[in-house]
Amino acid sequence: MRILRKKAVYKCSICGKMSCEHHVRLRTICSSCLKKTKLPYKINNVKSDKERKTIQEFVKRFWGEEEQIAFGRKFIVAKLPAYAAKKGKSVIGFISFSETDDAIIIIALGILPKYQNSSIGKSLIEKVQNMAKKLKRLLVSTLNDDLPALAFYQSIGFQIYEVKPNVIAEKHGAILKGVGGFPIRDELRLQKILS
Repeated sequence: MRILRKKAVYKCSICGKMSCEHHVRLRTICSSCLKKTKLPYKINNVKSDKERKTIQEFVKRFWGEEEQIAFGRKFIVAKLPAYAAKKGKSVIGFISFSETDDAIIIIALGILPKYQNSSIGKSLIEKVQNMAKKLKRLLVSTLNDDLPALAFYQSIGFQIYEVKPNVIAEKHGAILKGVGGFPIRDELRLQKILS
C-alpha cells in the first residue's frame, strides 16, 4: 500500500517533529512517537503511604493541584480509594474514585506519559468497573478542552449526559488556556450504565 506524502501541518507534542494529517492522532503525536506496546504491569489496591505520596506527586504534576472538583464536590485525590498500576515496584499510573448511593465516580486517572497508549488506563477503568457492578453507573467528568480524555472515555462506553457551564472558570477565578489553547470553562459529565 502506497501512502501519498502530504504536507506536514501538525507538530508532535512529544518530540516536536512535524506530521501530516494522515499520521497524527488526536493527541497530536507523530507516528514515530506513537508506540503500541504491551507492558508487564500489575494493578493493586493502594494501601501504603509511599504509594499515596506517589499519587500526590502525579496529581500535582498532571493538574498542578491536589484538589479536584467533580460533580459539585471537592476531593483530595491522594486520600481517596485508589488502584495503582505498577511496573516492578514503580507506580506508573493510578485511578482514584469515590462511591455514591448508586454510582462510583472516577475522580482522577493518570498514567505517566511514557506508558500511555499501552491499555493501562482501560485496565484501571475495568478494575473500578468490576468493583462497581452492584451499582448502576460509573461516572467521570472532564474539562471542555480535554479532547483526548473525552475521546478515551467515549471509546470505552461512556456517554456525555450533562455539561456544567463555567464551573472550572469559577473555581480558578478566570478562564485559563488548556489543550490546544482552548478556553477551560466547563465540566463535562459522562456516565457508563452498568448492567
